[in-house]
Amino acid sequence: MEKRNGLRVILFPLPLQGCINPMLQLANILHSRGFSITVIHTRFNAPRSSSHPLFTFLQIPDGLSETQINDDPTSNVMSLLAQINRNAESPFRDCLQNLLLQSQESERISCLIDDCGWLFTQSVAESLNLPRIVLCTFKATFLNAYPILPLLRTQGYLPDSDSKAGDSVLEFPPLQKRDLSRVFGENGEKLDPFVHAIVDTTMRSSGIIFMSCEELEKDSLALANEIFKVPIFAIGPFHSYFSASSSSLFTQDETCIPWLDKQEDKSVIYVSLGSVVNITESEFLEIACGLSNSKQPFLWVVRPGLVLGAQWIEPLSEGLVRSLEEKGKIVKWAPQQEVLAHRAIGGFLTHNGWNSTLESICEGVPMICLPGGWDQMLNSRFVSDVWRVGIHLEGRIERKEIEKAVRILMVESEGERIRERMKVLKEEVGRSVKHGGSSFRSIETLANHILSL
Repeated sequence: MEKRNGLRVILFPLPLQGCINPMLQLANILHSRGFSITVIHTRFNAPRSSSHPLFTFLQIPDGLSETQINDDPTSNVMSLLAQINRNAESPFRDCLQNLLLQSQESERISCLIDDCGWLFTQSVAESLNLPRIVLCTFKATFLNAYPILPLLRTQGYLPDSDSKAGDSVLEFPPLQKRDLSRVFGENGEKLDPFVHAIVDTTMRSSGIIFMSCEELEKDSLALANEIFKVPIFAIGPFHSYFSASSSSLFTQDETCIPWLDKQEDKSVIYVSLGSVVNITESEFLEIACGLSNSKQPFLWVVRPGLVLGAQWIEPLSEGLVRSLEEKGKIVKWAPQQEVLAHRAIGGFLTHNGWNSTLESICEGVPMICLPGGWDQMLNSRFVSDVWRVGIHLEGRIERKEIEKAVRILMVESEGERIRERMKVLKEEVGRSVKHGGSSFRSIETLANHILSL
């Protein structure tokens, strides 16, 4: 452990699993470079401070009711985040102001680092003369499209016929027109003020940190610098330095590891749709039947609340549950990084959140892409069409399509070719975090930037 450098960094994660994990991994990276760490967080989805004894944690009220705190938040994430953005500004300002007043000459507060999804933090930081650095938890390619997203939605880019659905979106490659409706979801024009605010506050920041690397999107990182006109730091994949397991908001079922130990090498398909995606009961049944019919061993994460209108797996008949248990294992949550690194895992059926996509690449596990929406659509296109390390289901949640994709990936020659390409990509990304690699160098640049603020 390097000695302290006399500077403290304040971190403020967005209260979602996929945002908390990267922020705490970043905290570990900065702490290893000598910075002291304070994490401000909301009451909703509060991180487990006991897992990070070297950091200081401060909770602020978020204005949510007990019902909202305890209910499954995944049914309307955008509405929940909008409400927290409205409620948390004043408590956050008070907390940050007190920290600045209490800071000592021996340990100066250097900057604030928070998620780009916070809409008020730039103004608060400016009013307190504190530099703010933005953490972007998705691809630089996606953030670069924020200035044009409202245009894509309003200027007739959504396909008006199935024949045009596969057309490329020239302003937003490699997306296809069919992807745009899933990017915007049901929110439509409600997203426009949110997107505009993120562009504005990011342009006024002191820099952007991406959990990516030049090996994955060199051109996009250079373009981000041109668009936002602030320093860019691509220091990912974060989990290559520090695991996210200790920051999980869900209780992990560790029994899946001994179960994997009993399986043959690269024989198991791992299935997880992340911490936010929801599916219908009929889609759930199609996935179940597809996995059962594939005859391949599988480890399936069914998060409580994943299936709309159900608590857990009760939509499955007793007969189907017995059939599934013959070849696979169903758990409520899994230590994903440990699972993907296991010798028995041969494929990953994923929603293609950026965290999951990076973790799969770093372990050399090819993917079956079943994106839910937002940036997942872009990630899945890169996986299937650019890097060619996975199979895109194109939104077809049908048992025959699931079975076909699993068998192609796990037992057919095309799956082996995909696996070879993934091996090359894994090696390229792996070099970025080693001494002298692009991400390694960018961490040093970031540390020096914070020291200069």
